[in-house]
Amino acid sequence: MPDPVAALADEGPRAAPASLGELFIAFTLLALQGFGGVIAIAQRELCERRRWLTAKEFVELLGTAQVLPGPNVCNLSLMIGDRFFGWRGAAVALAGMMAAPLVLMLILAWLITLLPHGSTANGLVRGALTGIAAVAAGQIVGTVLRLAAPLKQHPLKLGPCLALVAAAFGMMAWLHWPLVWVLLGLGTATCLLTYAALRRRAA
Repeated sequence: MPDPVAALADEGPRAAPASLGELFIAFTLLALQGFGGVIAIAQRELCERRRWLTAKEFVELLGTAQVLPGPNVCNLSLMIGDRFFGWRGAAVALAGMMAAPLVLMLILAWLITLLPHGSTANGLVRGALTGIAAVAAGQIVGTVLRLAAPLKQHPLKLGPCLALVAAAFGMMAWLHWPLVWVLLGLGTATCLLTYAALRRRAA
């Protein structure tokens, strides 16, 4: 009997970074584009522009990154770097994701401390950040819609997948359940349902 897990096998990455330097530059540029979260543009950059991952692979890696402790984007960069260059790639990808934003934030924090408290300039900075936050929220919503496309090929079919998405949203947004319980409960149930669907398909 065929391995049911093999039913989810994909073609693999269509391209690959040529060197650790290219990997570092790619994640540095990715980090500099991400206000309010790099996930909002990571799929477009890694799947469509650089073609390092398929959309399905990206969703699978992102799902794993969300289950693991720590920031999602850091987990994602570690896994993608390791995929191409092992532990060296993981370290370089994470460094690319963290270095430039860290330097920029330290510079901005220093500049803000130079402004007099309650000054007009200080208020303009806060207003600008509040306005950009709305744009970041729109980016995240758009990314969610784009990442939903691979669900059409999911073994559970689109209808059950959307029902699980709605259940997760309800648990988090309305019931205010802790994320760990949503992941352990709904995530475990989804894994078991997917495995059962793959077994039926393989049979």
